[in-house]
Formats: sequence, structure tokens, C-alpha cells
Amino acid sequence: MKKNSFPETIIDALSIDCLIFGFKKNELDILLVQHGEGISKGKWALPGGWIRYNESTDDAAGRLLSDLTGVSNIYLEQLRSFGTVDRYPDKRVITIAYYALVKPENYTLLPGFTAADAQWFKISEVPELPYDHRTILDAGLSYLKHKVRHEPIGFNLLPKKFTLLQLQELYEAILDQKLDKPNFRRKLMKMNLLEPLKEKQTAVSHRAAGLYRFDKKIYDKLTEKGFTFEL
Repeated sequence: MKKNSFPETIIDALSIDCLIFGFKKNELDILLVQHGEGISKGKWALPGGWIRYNESTDDAAGRLLSDLTGVSNIYLEQLRSFGTVDRYPDKRVITIAYYALVKPENYTLLPGFTAADAQWFKISEVPELPYDHRTILDAGLSYLKHKVRHEPIGFNLLPKKFTLLQLQELYEAILDQKLDKPNFRRKLMKMNLLEPLKEKQTAVSHRAAGLYRFDKKIYDKLTEKGFTFEL
């Protein structure tokens, strides 16, 4: 088959699903779309759809996410495939899941294509999902919990300048557990990952906390080499 044969033809046994995580108001969020047609019409689900014959899985993931939510130009990393025999009604479909960590405030949601709506949901308030999307979401959360202990991930979820409390709240949201503040800060500071700034919070009703930012060189080094962050 030539590369450009059947450009709009889909591979209807192979699909893509995207896990887009965000962090706001001290909680981890997930981006969902409401299906506007098909057998799951009206249900909230992970953004996704069919791969075309003339595109790579990476390109399909980016296209589907943009078409369904308006979110584009983000780095999507492949998570894993899901191929339970009965995961999709009436036919055999294998899906490849991708994930990304983004700042929700950086994106304006514009539902389109087959999506009636697109919204951020708190992980604690995710509605019932169709097919095996809950299984995919749980796998993504499990991977994220592992990832946060072995490489820094706050770079894509926190503002450029943040407080130590904001960073701890991010870890707590991902791990779904409360952390001991002195212990968390002591272990974090030993990595020399954070650069203290001569600035404090503004426009807050409580005592202003000092601001920090990630040391980019150390952040990239730790991301590449990994570490074990026992909390």
C-alpha cells in the first residue's frame, strides 16, 4: 500500500485515547469530552478516536486531541495499549493510550468533531466512563504515582514561580495522600532542585510565602537520570 493511499480511511480495529492531566485549586484534573454521537452519545469519555491509514499513532493522538478539545501543540507520551477482547461492543478494538501533563489555564477548550462538550473534571468527581476508559484512567494514575517518585514532574503543572506548599499539594494530589510537611521539604531541598527567589506571594489573605522555581539544568538532569523520592 502506498503511503498516501486512502488518506481518510480509518483503521477501525485500532484507536487512540488521551489522558490529559492538569492541576488547579490543589486538585488533579482530567480532561474529558462528551460524545455527541454514536453508541456512547451523551457520555463523558477520554478524548480519542480512530487512526487513519496514512498517519502515525503519534500524529493521530495529536490530531484527535486537537479536533475534539481544541488543545494542541503539547507533547504526548505513549502510555501503553489496552486490548481486552470485550473492551468495545460488537467488534475487536485495541486502543493505544497517550498521556500529557499540562497547565489547564494555558488552554481554551473548543469542543469539535464528534464532541458535544469538553471539560476539566476533578479526579475525585469523574463521572461513569464508557468502555474501559476507567481502567485506562486508573492505569494512567498508577503510572503517574510511580513517575512522581522517580522524576520531577511539577515543571508542566505548576506556575513558573510557586511556593513549597503548592509543590507539596501537587504531590499530595497525585499520590492521594497527606504528606508530612517538614519531612517533604527536607528531602526536596536535599536534591538542590529548587531555586529560592527573593520574592513572595502577592494579593493573598494569609502570610505571604516565599517563591521558588525549578533549576532547569538540575531538573533536566534528574528527569534523564531519575531518582528515588521516598516520602
